[in-house]
Parts: sequence; C-alpha cells; structure tokens
Amino acid sequence: QIEFVESGGDLVQPGGSLRLSCAASGASGDIFKVLIMGWYRQTPGKQRELVATITGRGTTNLANSVKGRFTISRDNAENTMYLEMNSLQDEDTAVYYCNKSPPFSSWGQGTQVTVSS
Repeated sequence: QIEFVESGGDLVQPGGSLRLSCAASGASGDIFKVLIMGWYRQTPGKQRELVATITGRGTTNLANSVKGRFTISRDNAENTMYLEMNSLQDEDTAVYYCNKSPPFSSWGQGTQVTVSS
C-alpha cells in the first residue's frame, strides 16, 4: 500500500513562492518511478482539480491556470515529488494533494496553501 505525505504549505503574499513536497512510502522496489504522479488541489465546495502531472521519465503537463508559474519535478531515488510555485495568486489558495494519475482512491492529509495579503 503506497501512501503519500504532502508538506510545504504556508501562508504567502500574492506574488510569493512556495515549494511543496510529496513523500511516497510503501513503494517497494521500482514502483514509484513507473507511476505517473500528479499534484491536485481543492477548495471548499469545489471538486478536486488536477494541477500538474509528471511521468517517471520526467515528462510534465500543467494546467493552463498554472502554466508558466508552477514547475513539477520528482526524485525517483528518494520516492519524492515536488511542486515549485511562483507568482502565487489568490486563486491558488487551496489544499494541495499528491497522488498518482489517475489517483488511488485514498488520499493523504494534503497541505494548505493560502495566498493572501
């Protein structure tokens, strides 16, 4: 059973930056590196949305709303994935989750990102 733990969320002013981390545990052998991984986010009353994905080889895809501002990366040796977020806007406020894409049915606790002056 693979579990994901997100960290790095914080309160930041508009225009600021954050780096989120996702640690995968329970991934034996080379399981993690073959997974397409994704960052998702959710705000109250809205469905969880997919923000960015990355294949095991590092091919990335980002939602139009974050393209040019966010960067997704991974370290397969450490079973870890990252989301570098720059030029943050109020609309980026959400709980951010990581999971494979398409996602497992179970989710981690997420990490809260709040963009506010």
